[in-house]
Amino acid sequence: MAWNEPGNNGGRDKDPWGNNNRGGREQGPPDLDEVFSKLSRKVGGVFGNKKGGSSMGGGGAAGLGAIAVLAAAVWGFSGFYTIGEAERGVVLRFGKFYEMVDPGLNWKPTFIDEVQPVNIQAIRSLRSSGLMLTKDENVLKVEMDVQYRVSDAHKYLFSVTNADDSLRQATDSALRAVIGDSTMDEALTTGRQTIRANTQEAIDKIIAKYDMGILVVDVNFQSARPPEAVKDAFDDAIAAREDEERFVREAEAYSNDILPKATGRAERLKKEAEGYSEKVINGALGEVAQFEKLLPEYLAAPEVTRNRLYLETMERVYNNTSKVMIDSESSGNLLYLPLDKLMNQGDAKQAKPKDSSSNSYGIELEKVATPAPAPTPRSDTGRQGRY
Repeated sequence: MAWNEPGNNGGRDKDPWGNNNRGGREQGPPDLDEVFSKLSRKVGGVFGNKKGGSSMGGGGAAGLGAIAVLAAAVWGFSGFYTIGEAERGVVLRFGKFYEMVDPGLNWKPTFIDEVQPVNIQAIRSLRSSGLMLTKDENVLKVEMDVQYRVSDAHKYLFSVTNADDSLRQATDSALRAVIGDSTMDEALTTGRQTIRANTQEAIDKIIAKYDMGILVVDVNFQSARPPEAVKDAFDDAIAAREDEERFVREAEAYSNDILPKATGRAERLKKEAEGYSEKVINGALGEVAQFEKLLPEYLAAPEVTRNRLYLETMERVYNNTSKVMIDSESSGNLLYLPLDKLMNQGDAKQAKPKDSSSNSYGIELEKVATPAPAPTPRSDTGRQGRY
C-alpha cells in the first residue's frame, strides 16, 4: 500500500519529503525552503562544514559552488566524441554550419555545438520502379537499382532538403526520359545496356546541377516487363522473336555449309568449261589446218579426194555401230552385215580354209543378189589429210 493512501497507519513515517503527518491526514506539497536547507546541510557536511551552528547563507553558497564544479566537470566530459574512419563530422554551432571534423577523438562544447557524422565510404542503394511509356507507345514496368556514396558530407546535408529523396526523384525522371526514347524491343532485349548507360549519364547531369555531394557508382537495370494484364501476349511475342532468331542462326549455319561447296563446284565447272572451250577451239583450229592442207590436193584431184573423204567418214561411222544394212539399188535386195558377230567370231574362224562361197570371216553371202561394191583403194597421199 502506498505511503499516502488513506488509512495507511503503518506508513505515517514514510513521507519522502520529511513531513511526519500523523494518521496520513492533511497531506500537501513539501516546503521548498526546507528541502533546500536540508540539501545544503548535507552538501556542506560532505565538504567539511560540520558545525551545527553554521548559518544558512554560508552552507548554501558552498553547496552551490560544489554543484557548479560538478556540473562543469560533467559538461566538459560530455563534450568528447569519436568520428569513425569511414566518417566525416559536420559541426553545427547554434544550428549553423561551423566546420568539418576528421576521424578520431574530438571535443565539442555541449549545448553549443552539434556534430552529425556522415559515412562517406559506404555504398548506398535505392530502387526506382514504375509503369513507363516507350517510344512505340507500349507500357512497361521497369525496375532499376542505383548504387551511390556520399562524396561531400556538407553538401549532402545542406545543399538540398533530403539528398536521398532528391536522388530517387532524379533517377525516376532520368529513367522515364530514357525509356521514352527507346522502343519496347530495345527495353526487353537488345538495348538494355544502352538504356543503363544513358540513364546513368542523365542522373549524373541532374545531380551535378543540384550539387548534392553524391557520387553515382553504378546503375543496374533490374528488369523490364509488360503489365500483368498483357503479360501472356508479350510472352508469346518474345517466344516468336526468339524462334525467329533461332531460325536465322540455323539458316546462316546452313548457308555457311552450302556456300563453300557450291562455290567449289561452280569453280570446278568453270574450269571444266574453260578446258572444254580450249579443247574445242584447238580442235577447230586443227581441222582448219587440216582442210587448208587438203585444199591443194582437192584442187589437183577433186574426184579422188572426194571418194577418200567419203570412205574415211564411213569408216568412222562403222566403228561406232554393230549392224550395217546396205540397200542395193540394182537388185532391190537388202544386205545385212552383223559386224558384232564378225568382230567376236573373227579370231575363231581364221584357222578354217576359205572357198569361193565364203568371205574371210566364214560368213556365207549366197542370199544376197549382188555383193557390196569393193572400196576404192586409197592412195598414200590421201592419208596425210586424216585426223
